[in-house]
Amino acid sequence: MSENQSLMLQEAGQSPEVVATLLEKEKPVFAEIARLFSSARPSVVTTAARGSSDHAATFFKYLFEITCGVPVASVGPSIASVYGAALHLKGGVHFTVSQSGASPDIVALQEAAKKGGATTIAVVNVTDSPLAKQADIVLGLNAGAEKSVAATKSFIASVAALSGVTAAIGGASELQAALGKLPEALSATAGIDTAAAEEVLFNATSLYTAGRGPAFAIALEAALKAKETSGLHAEAFSLAELMHGPMRLVQPGFPIVAFAPDDAAFTNNGQALERLQKLGATTVGFSTQPLSGVNLRVPTTGNGLVDPLVSLLVYYRLIESVTRRKGFDPDRPANLLKVTETV
Repeated sequence: MSENQSLMLQEAGQSPEVVATLLEKEKPVFAEIARLFSSARPSVVTTAARGSSDHAATFFKYLFEITCGVPVASVGPSIASVYGAALHLKGGVHFTVSQSGASPDIVALQEAAKKGGATTIAVVNVTDSPLAKQADIVLGLNAGAEKSVAATKSFIASVAALSGVTAAIGGASELQAALGKLPEALSATAGIDTAAAEEVLFNATSLYTAGRGPAFAIALEAALKAKETSGLHAEAFSLAELMHGPMRLVQPGFPIVAFAPDDAAFTNNGQALERLQKLGATTVGFSTQPLSGVNLRVPTTGNGLVDPLVSLLVYYRLIESVTRRKGFDPDRPANLLKVTETV
């Protein structure tokens, strides 16, 4: 690794190895969780998380609902930590997603879920953290230390871990095959030319990120990274929602970063982007398929539901470059700390 590389760029580049390690090492935990679901048959699954981890939970929501048909509901940590409400989750399964496992609010919510009758699963990088110690099942991210404030490899690991859970529970052979190809697809993103997209973002003052299904979760993560690293105002929308009220702000030159994988929404997404372009929007599209506008073609896992995660690694490199070009340090964003403990 070059000494001139930021920690953010170095750690993002470790993602292929991290994903390969966790998918292999955590096989017994995936199997344990699958057995739990087979016996408990919960009618709803709950999650709790903050920041990037919450975006990973959103990816899980879409992927799990599409694959397994079981609703996934996010519970705000403050329900327990601030408002002291009791949860009624008898027979339920509750996932908490966290890098550090240290924030008091998510620990309190996990405790409330357990008291309410749920089996608790901690999806966490620090496996000796308070969250992990109190959970019924621990699914480790195996991402190693992450020093940059901007989470990269730990986010990709969180999504991969939750996708592994989904594949195991749903008996989804196509999804399992895609996860097997994920490390290779991530590795194949090295060297993708992002110069045209960098020009768009460097010159922007505000932008939208967009996607549908699991790709919407990636759009949420992309918007957060734009804000916390480059100080660039960004809002994330479902491409369907963007075609309503938010479209009012689309003026000539307005940037829209779209994650449009080759899944069931691809045709609709392409039509939406063409409509936005007619309004003057400058679109930057991440896809395995051709798109009009600035088009970043990415490698595929063979599954459009998983491919947005491959696109994200390209975006991480893109926004890191924009950040440095703006004169900011991507590893030390103003006003932010690596671990934020909220109540």
